[in-house]
Parts: sequence; structure tokens; C-alpha cells
Amino acid sequence: MSSKKTIKSAFESMMFTWGEPLDVKAAADVFNISKEEALECFKELQQEYEQEGRGIVIRQINQAFQFVTREENADYIRTLCTPVKAKRLSQSALEVLAIVAYKQPVTKGEIEAIRGIKCDRVMEGLIKKDLVCEKGRADTIGRPILYGTTDAFLQHFGFTSIKDLPEIEDIESAVSGAYSDDVELEKDELEDGQMKMEI
Repeated sequence: MSSKKTIKSAFESMMFTWGEPLDVKAAADVFNISKEEALECFKELQQEYEQEGRGIVIRQINQAFQFVTREENADYIRTLCTPVKAKRLSQSALEVLAIVAYKQPVTKGEIEAIRGIKCDRVMEGLIKKDLVCEKGRADTIGRPILYGTTDAFLQHFGFTSIKDLPEIEDIESAVSGAYSDDVELEKDELEDGQMKMEI
């Protein structure tokens, strides 16, 4: 049986090579150890990197782990990468994404009821960007599709799990207050088919 030091060393190499978040079970299967043992190794590695103040940290995304750069070094990285253009979600996309994140699982009809406007194109864009996905069907008439956020959403916004979302008492009020003038913008986007939804 491999020593914990060997396993942790291998996990480092695997995370570096894999690029995407490395699933704990997949890593455990490589060494034929339990998921709990693998998780313990990942947690220890995470703590070691944090204690040493390394420029690379290990971020947990649900039941997976990934190397990312330390947040405090963002300005240096941004300077190095300039003039790479920052890509952002449109206001409409952020609005729909917030509703999905806080109300999930949620139907398109429920999203539109909160926004007061259709969201077909915005949802298509969010699904294409792998920020939103289907989570099943509602037990109501017509059995509409239920939507929720993905691990890619957690990855992009720096959350470990959906429980890390900031608390909002009333998402409906927050959305309507923040985007009360968004109806005309959304209408224009739907008419010309232009979506500003890059990450």
C-alpha cells in the first residue's frame, strides 16, 4: 500500500495535469483507496499550501479539487496578461443566473414570473456556457424542466458549494430593484440575437 506522502505527491501531479477539478472518487480509484482517505489527503494538501502562503492554492468544488492562483495575486496576473480583454456576463444573464442559483431547482416559467420578461435566449446562453443545466422535471402540469447551477458555475465564481452563496432575504426584490430598467435592453438582445455572455 502506498504511503500518504506518495499519494499526496501523486494527487498534486494529477491536479496539475488534469486542469479541470479532479474528482475525489476518481483520484481514490487510482490508488484503490476509499473516498474518505482520498478526501483526507486532498484536505491535508490544501492546508499545507495555505500554511506556506503559496502562490498556488487548492480549491474545493463540491467533491473535486483544483489548483488555482491565490486571489491576492490577481493584480499581478492581470498586469502580466494585459491586454487580454476581460469578458463578462451581461446584466440580463447575471439576473437570470442569480435567480437560478438562489431558487434552484427552478422552472423557466418561475424565472420569467420573477423577471416579468421572457428568458429563452439568456437561458440558452447560460446552458451553452455550462453555468446552468437541467435538473429534472417539476411535478406540475406539463412537467416543465427544472434548472440549476453547475460545478462550472461554482468554479467560475469561486464557491466551494452552493451553500457559499451570499445570503439574500428576497431574491425577487433584489432582482427587480437592481434591473428595473432592463426590459428594453432584453428586448433589443432578443431581437438582434446578440448575447454578451462570455466568461
